[in-house]
This record gives sequence, structure tokens and C-alpha cells, in this order.
Amino acid sequence: MYNLIFAGNVDVTEVILITFTLFFVGLILYLRREDRREGYPLEDDVTGRLEPRAGLFFAAQPKSFILGHGAGVVMAPREGREPHELTATRTSRAPGSPLTPMGDPMLSGVGPGAFAQRARTPDVMHHGQTKIAPLRATPGFSLDPKDPDPRGMTVVGADGVAAGIVSDAWIDRSEYLIRYLEVELTAAAGLAAKRVLVPMPMAVVSRRRRQVTVDAVLGSQFAQAPALENPDQITFYEEDRVSAYFGGGYLYATPSRLEPML
Repeated sequence: MYNLIFAGNVDVTEVILITFTLFFVGLILYLRREDRREGYPLEDDVTGRLEPRAGLFFAAQPKSFILGHGAGVVMAPREGREPHELTATRTSRAPGSPLTPMGDPMLSGVGPGAFAQRARTPDVMHHGQTKIAPLRATPGFSLDPKDPDPRGMTVVGADGVAAGIVSDAWIDRSEYLIRYLEVELTAAAGLAAKRVLVPMPMAVVSRRRRQVTVDAVLGSQFAQAPALENPDQITFYEEDRVSAYFGGGYLYATPSRLEPML
């Protein structure tokens, strides 16, 4: 057994080790640059000052990303911050201090009710069909007769107050499951005529009582839930808004939910 010597005491094993080390270091540098495309530039908690992109050691240069299905082109990282003003204030000037909502906490967009400024386009499948759609717009799809059909059932909040009737179910055509329940608010409940979506994981369907319980919010709070611009289509942005509103209700729906259990 002997080493194949190129020059002096440099052998094949050493060359392979040096090559792998240089490749691995280059890979780390590349990945650390690429992961600075979303969430940058950084914003100072206290002053609100944006950290200049050039000041980052692993600064990523802006790059164009062509979106599928004719959704356009986006640049990342972007210059400046997202055009979104928080209706909340910091509990202190210390970096990393939490935010406390101002006004109606259900509409503050912070904490469990936070949402991202996602694309105002719907999620689509390979052939361009919208992925999530109501049953009325998806011929060929139906609910399993062995499961309770929520359509026509009364929807009540955490306080037991009725808010409306389930008018339709929104399904995921790629995974064959219900994503949202469409609730038609009724004037009898003291709410303005409106249709809102409720995330299916937050709804409990009772076949015996013909009732859907959503314990995330009170019956009266359905009226403030985000509405859709297109009655038969939901965008990425609207999905985040709907989930954030009802998710935020688990903390902000009642004052008692804000306090610790002990």
C-alpha cells in the first residue's frame, strides 16, 4: 500500500479532503445568502430603522422569480418593508418586547391573529384549476354519505349564540377534504347579511343536533370575519386572513382568554 504522490507530500486523499472542504464552505455561503431573501431587510425593534442590505455579511442580491400560471414576477429580497401598519404597540422599548393590541384585538393582526401579505391570487393545481373551491363550483365532487353533511346546519359560537347557516363546503380538489365551511350570516342573529368562511379544523359538526360549533369566536364576532372578493374563489392572502381571524379568537375573543390559567 502506498500513496499516489502528485508533488512533494501531497497525495490523493489530501486533495480530495481539501476539495470537499472548499465545496462545503462554498455551499454554506450560498445557502446562507439564499435564506436572506424572505424577511429582509431586518427592522430594528426599538427604532424601526431598516438595516441596509449592503451591511449584511452574507448579503443576497435581488433576484427575479417567475411565478407559475402567469402570476407574474417577484423580486427578492425587496427594498423597504411590507406596506402593513400594525394596530398594536410594544409593551416596552426593550428589544424583543411583545406587542399589545390597540382597539379591537380581533382586528389587530398580531399574536395568533397575525397574517402575512401573501399573493392576491388563488392556489392552483398543475393544469391551472383553482385548488380550493366550493362544492357548487366543483361538478363531480360530493361529500361521503357516511359522514354528516354540514350544509344547512346552524353555526354557533363559543357562547352558544347562533350566527348563521352553513351554505356550502369548500373542498381541496387535490387532497379530497373539506378546507372551509361557508357560513351565511342571518339577520335573525342581529348580523348583516354576509357570507364568511370558517376553517374546517376549528369547526365541530354534530349530526344529532344538526349544529356546527366554532369555539374560536363568539356568535357576534362572525360579522367581522374577512369576506372574499370573489364568492367562488379564495386567494393566498384571504386564506391567511381567515385563519388568522379565527385563530386569534382563541386568545382575543373574550377578556378571560387573555389571562393566564394560574
